[in-house]
Amino acid sequence: MIKHLRSAADLDAETATLILDTAAEMAALSGREVKKLPALRGRTVVNLFYEDSTRTRISFEAAAKRLSADVINFSAKGSSVSKGESLKDTALTLQAMGADAVVIRHSASGAPHRLANWVEGSVVNAGDGTHEHPTQALLDAYTMRSRLGRLDGLRVSIVGDVLHSRVARSNVLLLSTLGAQVTLVGPPTLIPLDVAAALSPSTKVSYDLDSVIPDSDVVMMLRVQTERMQDSYFPSAREYSRRYGLDLPRMRNMPEHAIVMHPGPMNRGMEIAPEVADSPRSTIVEQVANGVSVRMAVLYLLLGGK
Repeated sequence: MIKHLRSAADLDAETATLILDTAAEMAALSGREVKKLPALRGRTVVNLFYEDSTRTRISFEAAAKRLSADVINFSAKGSSVSKGESLKDTALTLQAMGADAVVIRHSASGAPHRLANWVEGSVVNAGDGTHEHPTQALLDAYTMRSRLGRLDGLRVSIVGDVLHSRVARSNVLLLSTLGAQVTLVGPPTLIPLDVAAALSPSTKVSYDLDSVIPDSDVVMMLRVQTERMQDSYFPSAREYSRRYGLDLPRMRNMPEHAIVMHPGPMNRGMEIAPEVADSPRSTIVEQVANGVSVRMAVLYLLLGGK
């Protein structure tokens, strides 16, 4: 098993499948009256979050606690970081406190890779800038496999703001490794062709959502990250929704077995209609629940579980 999970590229097919299979075993615990395992008793997991987060931070905290680890939640706000302390000095402080694993979310792409040079424990990337979010890709893959029974040969369309999406990058890498065919869909201003080719040569690109939907097993909608946009990437929110939003008429053109995904948080009414987000085809709530099981599996395996 690998020591760090900094990128979906760290995972080969065998290791990724091991994580997904382990997550399935962890998910079975959710039905028990007592959900905790003693697997990581005596280990310390630090959640080091430099960016705001709800789902990911709580998910990692729940995962570590269910494995009986000691959890330290570190927020940049209200810490020495606000006084100018560097990431390296923060890392050395955590190292001195005996952190066995550090889960990091940071606005700078590459921060987890730097952190891994400064701590002896395992580093898990919980999102770095616009670079990657590997555990989100794992939980997405787990959700697809749970709903559709396989990953190899699946046709997955990832729709929207690819340019600013770390979720899209990690999903392209992981799903391609596991045999799925990925198509990136969106306006030309939000799909960097060089990035698509660099992530996976088999990745396709389309600017026409309506032509892709009838052949998709999975349609994954991405949030339009307006907070990262300094320029105008499309004429208006209304125009974007008209061309690239998933509404009921478009959902009806999907194959009967196809599912709708979204990493959250959603811009309801922009990239996804409320009635689609709340439909039986939607896996959005499942993705959140599956995230705990997948992150339990990641922490368990990184810290020496068999």
